[in-house]
Amino acid sequence: MEWKGRRQSSNIEDRRANAGSPGRRSGGGVRTGGLGGAGLIVVLLLGWYLGIDVTPLLQEPGATDRPTSGETVELTAADRAEGEFVAVVLADTEEIWTRIFRAQLGQPYRPPTLVLFKTATASPCGGASEATGPFYCPADRMVYLDTGFFTTLSQRLGAGGDFAAAYVVAHEVGHHIQNELGTLGEANRIRQQVDQTESNAISVQVELQADCYAGIWAREAAQTLGVVERGDLEEAVNAARKIGDDTLQASAGQRPMPHTFTHGTAEQRSRWFMIGRESGQMADCDTFAADGL
Repeated sequence: MEWKGRRQSSNIEDRRANAGSPGRRSGGGVRTGGLGGAGLIVVLLLGWYLGIDVTPLLQEPGATDRPTSGETVELTAADRAEGEFVAVVLADTEEIWTRIFRAQLGQPYRPPTLVLFKTATASPCGGASEATGPFYCPADRMVYLDTGFFTTLSQRLGAGGDFAAAYVVAHEVGHHIQNELGTLGEANRIRQQVDQTESNAISVQVELQADCYAGIWAREAAQTLGVVERGDLEEAVNAARKIGDDTLQASAGQRPMPHTFTHGTAEQRSRWFMIGRESGQMADCDTFAADGL
């Protein structure tokens, strides 16, 4: 993906240099306690596919929840580059969705703010940490991202490449689009009224629609912005497959259990991404009306 030297979004809230931001634990951040490397990976994978904060499982016995204050952290060259990359991708989503909202919906697009953090921070939707992975909070219309997830995505999950990382950002922006259109609020309202299995099924529909919206973004990034390079599309599709519920459960040493899926299988996630990529039409991303996922 061509991103260096391009326009960066101003809708970035960078908390990475502030070690005393809410949610940062004292004693150098979140600790892994007695977990070994393999155990740590399993716990993180479980947290990501369940959509929960597993920070308490990673904390050393005796560690406190008291945030530090007044401590700053110097950002590395890699940190700065990752921040610039995310800002460019977010700027691309702003340009693309502003145009699509006008053309397909006849309404303006209000972009989200993206919060960059290291280790942990606070959000109205709960703690954001390295254990939760990236997420969108409808309460403040913000995307929360620790760019360390990109390293995990590449080195631990086998989904490397800058376009794979960009897909992650585009997927979370997809949730913001759902929030703007009222889809996310309605889905969450219904989920509170049904049993866990049906709630999980609705969650899958929500996630697959966000994948489809990410596919639309990828189409426009290639055809309109001209920033997609050879191999980029394969990186995004591979990332969608690597974070499918069945793949993550198997990686965590579990037998895949479809009734517990909350994000969709590897096949579903990659297929709905490609539906958006091939169509470019938001109406074709209606996973709630689809005969099958």
